[in-house]
Amino acid sequence: MKLNQIKNLSKTEYLPIIRPESEEVLCSLLRQNNPQKILEIGTFYGYSGTVMLLCCPEAKLCTIEKNQENALVAKQTFIDEGVSERANLIVDDAMNAILNLEECGEKFDFIFLDGAKGQYIKYLPHLKMLLNNGGVLVADDVSFHGYVAQENVGHKHRTIVNNLKKFMQEIENSPEFESKLLDIEDGLLIAKKIK
Repeated sequence: MKLNQIKNLSKTEYLPIIRPESEEVLCSLLRQNNPQKILEIGTFYGYSGTVMLLCCPEAKLCTIEKNQENALVAKQTFIDEGVSERANLIVDDAMNAILNLEECGEKFDFIFLDGAKGQYIKYLPHLKMLLNNGGVLVADDVSFHGYVAQENVGHKHRTIVNNLKKFMQEIENSPEFESKLLDIEDGLLIAKKIK
């Protein structure tokens, strides 16, 4: 599938793809940092993965997607956009895949975190290990529809919201990261690993 097709579909079907302003920030960060190896958690249809590869013509992408059907669409997107040679798609539960990458001693210059929001805090210690010094971690949708800023959150979203708050506090208080939260769209957290 071509990027513009996914974009059009996202307007009618409300597909969970990166929003325009966040995409702009992501591309500008990629151009500044020029990563060679990118890790993405949450491939979906391959939209943001393709965008990242098009922004960084030298980079290689390792991207993780749990859903088989989404992964098939993503594979086709990578082919249709001419980036499939540089995209390694892992179809697995994100935590499993992250642990396997860590065990293999993999290292990345840039991590785009856009998977299950309630799991960000569980991934964090492992992502720290996977990220090179000077590398950048970008977490999307950290405001979680504005719930994170609310005092009283309904039972349905409470766990996710509490986990996201912990995740952001952990990064903010970590001496390993310099971070900032961009209050655009659904919240974008940018953290640079400084040690």
